[in-house]
Order: sequence, then C-alpha cells, then structure tokens
Amino acid sequence: MAISKIPSAGISNASNFRNIIINGDMSIAQRATSTASITSTGYYTLDRWNLGLNSMGTFTQSQSTDVPSGQGFANSLKMDCTTADASPAAGDLFLLQHKMEGQNLQYLKKGTSSAESLTVSFWVKSNKTGTYICQFRDIDNSRSISKSYTIDSASTWEKKTITYAGDTTGAFDNDNGDSLRLVFWLGAGSNYSSGTLATTWGTEVNANRAVGQVNLADNTANEFYITGVQLEAGTSASDFEFLPYDVNLQRCQRYYYALLNTGEDNNYFISGYYYTGSFIYCHTEFPTTMRASPSLVQSSGTDYYTFYSNGAGDGFDSFNYNITFLTRNATFGNNTQVSGTGGNAGRVYSTNTNSYVHFNAEL
Repeated sequence: MAISKIPSAGISNASNFRNIIINGDMSIAQRATSTASITSTGYYTLDRWNLGLNSMGTFTQSQSTDVPSGQGFANSLKMDCTTADASPAAGDLFLLQHKMEGQNLQYLKKGTSSAESLTVSFWVKSNKTGTYICQFRDIDNSRSISKSYTIDSASTWEKKTITYAGDTTGAFDNDNGDSLRLVFWLGAGSNYSSGTLATTWGTEVNANRAVGQVNLADNTANEFYITGVQLEAGTSASDFEFLPYDVNLQRCQRYYYALLNTGEDNNYFISGYYYTGSFIYCHTEFPTTMRASPSLVQSSGTDYYTFYSNGAGDGFDSFNYNITFLTRNATFGNNTQVSGTGGNAGRVYSTNTNSYVHFNAEL
C-alpha cells in the first residue's frame, strides 16, 4: 500500500498546511523543556524558535503550560528575565524569530505585481504592557517591514492579528536557504530603534526596525509568553491550524533531530560494528529528510557511551569521527578509545544522564 507524504509547509489553496509557521503551538521541544542562564543567540528549547540576544540581560526560556483558556493550546513559549538590563547599549537586542525556507514561499509571489499580503496572528501575555514590534525580514533581498502591536492588560492572554501588504520587489530564492524571518522584538538598543518605524516594505535600515519597542529586559519580574503563532497568505486570519503531534514533530525533525536526549542513560540507541579493532562505525537513518546535511551535536565526558559487543562493554567519551553525513542518514564513530575485534557487531548505549546525541540542520 502506498504511503502518502506529508505536504510541504507552503501549498497554495490547500485547506491543510496553510500555516507557514512550524511549531506555532509550541508543542515540540526536542532540545529541552527549559534552559536557564541564557545570554546569547541560539536555539534552546522550542523547535524552530530562535532567540536573538546580544548583551541584554539573562533569561530562562521554557516550554510552559500557561496558555489562553479554551483555545485548544497545551503549551506556550515563556521568556523569564533573571538578570535585568534597564539601560541597553546601542547595539543590544532581544528578540524571538522563526526562519523560513524560500522554496516553501514561492506561492506568495513576492517580487511580482501579484504579491500576496501576509497575516500573522498569535496569542501573547506579559506583565510588561506597552508597544511591541513584529517584523518581517526578507533575507534574500535585504528588505523588511515592521508593525507595532500593544499588550494592553498586564498578565492577561490577548490575541493579536497583524496584516502586511505584499512586497512587489525582490523574489524569494527557490531553495532550502533562509529567505524570510518572522521577528518578535522584545528589546532593542538605539541602533535598532532610533529612526522611524518601517511600516512599508523597503530596504532594511537597522534604525527603523524596532522603533517604540518596550524593554522586556528592564526588570527581573518581567515575563513574556507566546503561542498560537500562525502566518498565512491573505488579509485575514483563520482559526489556528492544529496538526497531529507526530506530523508536527516530523516537520521539526527536518531541521533538528534528537537521536538521544539527556536522562536516557542505559538506553541502547544505535547499532554499529568494529571496522577495525580500534575503530567503530555506527549508522542511523533519520525519520525524515533533513533540510541539509546536518552537523553532530553531542555531549562528551569520561565513558559517556559504551559499545557493547560479544558480551563485553567498550567505553568511550564521544563520537569523534564523522564519516558520512547526508540528508537521510549519518555514519559516524570513534577511532581513539575503543578496542575489540574487527567485524564484530554491537550496540551503543548511554552511560551518563548528561549524554545526548543530536543532528542540526537549522537555518
């Protein structure tokens, strides 16, 4: 029996997958459900949600169960300020962003006279009321547009809907690269806020990106929650498109795949064999085709992993030899700390609660 494939993220006129955002309901968190002491840019918890942070306080990011009542959401993304920065320097910034592949955006017809409008809708909550900025960045053509919204009531879930005109200049590249970013500003130094807010599409000017943005980093009491992020073509917002958990997970695994997570010690997670007496090969197939050939992300420490073969365990600290990394599979191993019999097969298990093995193909 033929198995139908999951449609891609941007299919014109399709009743399903109209939401260009992946993991907008914040249900998938492969890396961790909470990360503390964050001071720099990176991916930390919720899949597909990149934190931009430059010298603007310290934060804990987490997958929260605080959600708008009666809307069907189980999770939100929470930012919690743990070290404040009430006087940011000119180049400081603080934002959340979602990066999108150009090949998923071709139906938006950007760069033509028929360019589609974009509407973003989301639920948001913060004790820090005031003006916030939501920006689109066209990375391929260095263009952008920003609009403001207001958090009116402290610590109250509010739904926001913002529509942006289509951009008739600059087509998105038809490839798997970073073409469009949806940016939620949370704080901005004067380099990003001293001009006039760019409410129409144009060449990106940093000073015009986040004019009027409040500073969520100015007090350790500050918190920010967001969920239900939906981006769709057109001038109106439809109800949030809930996808089955397994479908949402597979879409996230195109960009990041957790083969082994922390806390899964004493767990066999991959098979392999002694290529020679001092060299093990291991192989894994990815659950979906990854966006690009990934990089290996892992923890290491004394005997974090053990290759069990022919009734004996062979401990090693990390996978230190990357043999072949493709979009569908990876072969890798260790060639400095193992000793066995060439040709013998075996399995690897983790022997430390801090062990993890991930594959990263993020934009």
